[in-house]
Amino acid sequence: MQALLTVIATWLSINYGLPATQDYPKVETAAPVQMAAVRHRALAAVGPQHAAESGSSAPADGGENVFAIYDDATRTIYLHDGWTGITPADSSLLVHEMVHHLQNAAGMTFACAGEREKDAYRAQARWLELFGRSLEDEFGIDAMTILVRTNCMG
Repeated sequence: MQALLTVIATWLSINYGLPATQDYPKVETAAPVQMAAVRHRALAAVGPQHAAESGSSAPADGGENVFAIYDDATRTIYLHDGWTGITPADSSLLVHEMVHHLQNAAGMTFACAGEREKDAYRAQARWLELFGRSLEDEFGIDAMTILVRTNCMG
């Protein structure tokens, strides 16, 4: 896992100007309901005005479709319990959440949780393109969905 995190952190640093670090997050697998609880706790901490995705590669649902989430407080990436890292889709989830870890490590701030997602989705999409895949093909996430998830509403 450390080798993959090194590759991803270096790639993100080169392509997105995020700070390179070897202070990697913890990475754990978890059931969707556990990840939904982490997301709920994160959203409660930032308040209802930021009730958008908070570092999560998932739709805003009850938890059954939560693929991955980053917990800023514990510096932990949670990946769905079926995650193997073998497929481009799986590794793209780690890319998405590593963006959040690097943002957190750099102390970056954002107007809203959605704004934080812009680079994460951009990096995830570009990573998938390296393998001839797309966010829409792998996760059903189209351009309109990204637009909604990455903008501050109100």
